[in-house]
Amino acid sequence: MNGQPSLSQGGMSPDGKINPVGILKPKLDPQDKNVLCSAICYCSGTPNISQDGKHLKQACVAQRLGELDEILQRRSPYKQVSYDMTKRPPRPILDSQTGNSPHGWIPGWINKYWNDDPEHPPFKPGKGMIRRPDVVIVKDASKPPTQDNIKQVVEMKFPPDPPKVEQAQDYANIAGNKNRVVEMTSTECDCSQQSQQSNVPVEQLGWAAAIAGGMMFILTRGRSPRPMTPAY
Repeated sequence: MNGQPSLSQGGMSPDGKINPVGILKPKLDPQDKNVLCSAICYCSGTPNISQDGKHLKQACVAQRLGELDEILQRRSPYKQVSYDMTKRPPRPILDSQTGNSPHGWIPGWINKYWNDDPEHPPFKPGKGMIRRPDVVIVKDASKPPTQDNIKQVVEMKFPPDPPKVEQAQDYANIAGNKNRVVEMTSTECDCSQQSQQSNVPVEQLGWAAAIAGGMMFILTRGRSPRPMTPAY
């Protein structure tokens, strides 16, 4: 995967006019889209279920990608990480022991560390002081998900979820550039194709195959071979 996000050009409206909204719209690289669509398609059909019976599709995607990161020994490029939005640029909230991995329990981090920072204003829940994008794609998975290491920030939408302007602006601040923010809807995925597997050995494809194999291992609940993790 390269470190530069792709941009797609806008098209024509039915009356022949250029649609300005679609001009230079950020899009995902094919490999990134395939991985995220694998999780989206699985979770569309098998979502997490809340105690009151609600379908938690985005929580399901987050869980699947978290499992992928574990299988790849924390070297998956697809991260779920919260950011301290009071910092400039926004600062990832990381595990103090590893220094690279996202912190696993944000309420605990707030209780322990928020008031210790003299630059922090009093914490107000629900005011956007902390944001966690659905997915942060990093350039180098061995390094922290700081702004200089962010390839793209992805916001996933399952209909009928509406766009949120303030949230999109915060994600642009996290990424450092609005062209690195991608809104991905579940309708962009061809879920009829997601059952297809690659027959190319992981040793030949390196990380691309490790990621694909890891996702397949997770989605089949261990019924497919556990992927080999490249040494590089």
